Amino acid sequence: MKGRPGISLLVALLVAGLGMPALAQKPVKIGVLTPLSPPGDASAGQFIVRGAKMGAEDVNARGGVLGGRKIELVVEDDAGTPEKGAAGFRKLASQDQVVAVVGQFHSSVMTAAQVLAEQFKIPVFSTQASARGITEKHLNYTFRTHVIDPDRVQLWNRWIMERGFKRVALIAENTDYGVGLVEETKNFFKSMGVQAELKTIIFDRAVVDLTPQLLEIKNWKPHVVLNGGVGTPVYLIIKQAYDVGLFPAVPMLVSYDLPVRPEFWKNLGEKGNYVSFIVYYHPTMRLTGRGEAFRKKYMAEFKEDPIYGAFNGYAQVVLLADALNAARSDKGEDLVRALLANKFEGWNGTISFSRGEGPYWQQWTPPMLVTQYTRPEMPFAEVKIVFPPDLKTGDWAPGPKR
Repeated sequence: MKGRPGISLLVALLVAGLGMPALAQKPVKIGVLTPLSPPGDASAGQFIVRGAKMGAEDVNARGGVLGGRKIELVVEDDAGTPEKGAAGFRKLASQDQVVAVVGQFHSSVMTAAQVLAEQFKIPVFSTQASARGITEKHLNYTFRTHVIDPDRVQLWNRWIMERGFKRVALIAENTDYGVGLVEETKNFFKSMGVQAELKTIIFDRAVVDLTPQLLEIKNWKPHVVLNGGVGTPVYLIIKQAYDVGLFPAVPMLVSYDLPVRPEFWKNLGEKGNYVSFIVYYHPTMRLTGRGEAFRKKYMAEFKEDPIYGAFNGYAQVVLLADALNAARSDKGEDLVRALLANKFEGWNGTISFSRGEGPYWQQWTPPMLVTQYTRPEMPFAEVKIVFPPDLKTGDWAPGPKR
């Protein structure tokens, strides 16, 4: 009888000892909540997932996080709608018990997800959602490593002024992103002193025929058309603008980097030639060691140059791994403190987060460039940067009259 307490203590120590390595091997789960089906930009989501998976592979190959725990990704489709985004976030938080969520592409979905991030105390990252309000709310668990629309609009306003366009048409979808672009452009036309008339049209993102709107724009005789669609509507605007004789006689600027995707020429053929578009990555850019290693691995695996969304999905996962190690914890509060207190190697520079004013809260911004296709099937690596002036690699070319 006297030996039982000692035996019990020995058993307890053995159980504890056996349990420690088992606990250490419990994976750290990161959610990837992104559009993988319509009406969301499913192609964008696929590239983000591709990059995030490569990020997890990279981290795990280097020993994982927090003393050997592997990163495990849990992918959820938000379909580009706030309702599905909210449902997906709840599942990731409560059922899958992720420590953070990356992958947000549509601003309206990000807006729904960030409210839940505060409730669950789980950091959520905007990977390519750019509305001002996302970071302007100054929420503790919202982070972004992407441009914000005020900066995007200022870029294209400077380009408009450089080109001397006097009549500007903006056609945008009825989402937080599209409506935000319209409001930002109106405001910055005034504050930047843009000497041009502005015509804006907002359309339903589910529409399949924009011919009436494009004919209205054509009859207005603009000098440039700003394409504020996302996903399928971008293609619809370009194709139908070409069909009604608006483009390429009238220049068109796409508001983000959709044209760099391999699917662009398959969808549009020669109708996509002479389109101008904003990008955040160009193959001529100097990358960090981490970014260059990712690019080489990506090109070896997929036989094509990486897309910005893949770069950003990758960078956010490895950044979170660095933050987890810095925090020595997988708790949300500790992770936020580590994200704010440290600097991280991104794909093209050092990423850090501070609590600035307005939308510059827990925000890191990549470069923005205006580029242009000048022949059908043109590889992105051969595309010239036409703006801003200090980064130009070629001159902007007007499209042929038809």
